[in-house]
Amino acid sequence: MSKPLVNKRKIFNDPVYGFISIPDESMFDIIEHPVFQRLRRIKQLGLAHLVYPGALHTRFHHSLGAMHLMKKALAELRIKGHEITREEALAAETAMLLHDIGHGPYSHALEHSIVHQVSHEQISLWFMKLLNHTFNDRLQMAIEIFEGKYKKHFLHRLIASQFDMDRLDYLKRDSFFTGVSEGTINYERLLNMLEIAHDEPVIEYKGIYSVEKFITARRIMYWQVYLHKTVLVAEYMAIHLLKRAKWLARNGKTPKAATPALQFFLENDIREDQFIQDKTVLNTFAQLDDYDIFTSFKLWTNHPDKILSHLSNGLVNRRLFRIEMQNTPFAEEKIEQIKKQTAKKYHLSQEETDYFVFFEKTANYTYHPGNDKINILFKDGTVKDITEVSDQLNIHLLSKPTTKYFLCYPKEIAHHIPE
Repeated sequence: MSKPLVNKRKIFNDPVYGFISIPDESMFDIIEHPVFQRLRRIKQLGLAHLVYPGALHTRFHHSLGAMHLMKKALAELRIKGHEITREEALAAETAMLLHDIGHGPYSHALEHSIVHQVSHEQISLWFMKLLNHTFNDRLQMAIEIFEGKYKKHFLHRLIASQFDMDRLDYLKRDSFFTGVSEGTINYERLLNMLEIAHDEPVIEYKGIYSVEKFITARRIMYWQVYLHKTVLVAEYMAIHLLKRAKWLARNGKTPKAATPALQFFLENDIREDQFIQDKTVLNTFAQLDDYDIFTSFKLWTNHPDKILSHLSNGLVNRRLFRIEMQNTPFAEEKIEQIKKQTAKKYHLSQEETDYFVFFEKTANYTYHPGNDKINILFKDGTVKDITEVSDQLNIHLLSKPTTKYFLCYPKEIAHHIPE
């Protein structure tokens, strides 16, 4: 008697693209793995939901969407005569699926506070190697593509460049869930105009206006969503909160965290070499998600340490600090005055005041000059950078970063500060 067939062809109903199919069993096995399922418990936009209530979509959503766009891009290139084997397509789609698997909860806050100088890209690679071992080297080509070591370099560029499937998905998805319609892009038009020249992805000339819209949408989304001043103040409050928790843990005043996983990273000074040398570090990181962090914030609202409790209450109940943002650095006199008023009101030492008053700067390139270009392909085979051929984009604006300075402090002392 023959074994019954098990149908592992799965379909996800995605609110952005409709149905996303996972026809390959090996890819479905990867999605089912706990390391990937963890992405369901990590919001794509961190604390942006405090500004845009709909921004509750997850890294899981985004990873599937980016994989879906990769599949469509490769299908388009095949139609245009480029040889991409089934094995290469599956490897590229797998690499795209896993490109963000190394993100932690509230990723940027985590990278700046409880782990030191370890990027999510590096952790993604370690997770991919872990899965490769689990699945008997089935991910070897995917890893080579992810690292840019595979012979067909354009496959890597579709994963990581100024025009890649990662950016294409997160702009479309994030504008959808935030409701920021200015960030909407015509991803279908862009994919239909995709070509390969000199082993690099390019866009056919007739798609130039869609590229201009893509670049403009990215600029708008950065300043209206990703670097929105309220999102920034919430993120930096989280950074300072986790730094305080780590300081307490390292000085024998361990705050009771919600889970052993978070406690581990609070009590230990984790760096890149420890991830490599000790497998338990990566396994412990795989247990971290948004629930660890936010449950801890809730517990810490009643903590005896006034800094920990005040910052926790602010994030849990959306009582955020005031933030001022401008194009030039803040005067030292103003910063010192705010620190003095804050220290007096909350009875803080000079070191403690730094948790309540902080000033930073943030910068963003609309289009980063250099080797990583968005190239336009002309009918005669000529390839030129978008900045050379666009009559709509301000080249001076594109090639320089926009830098903004911001100053954060408790709203309760705002009326003591002269404008």
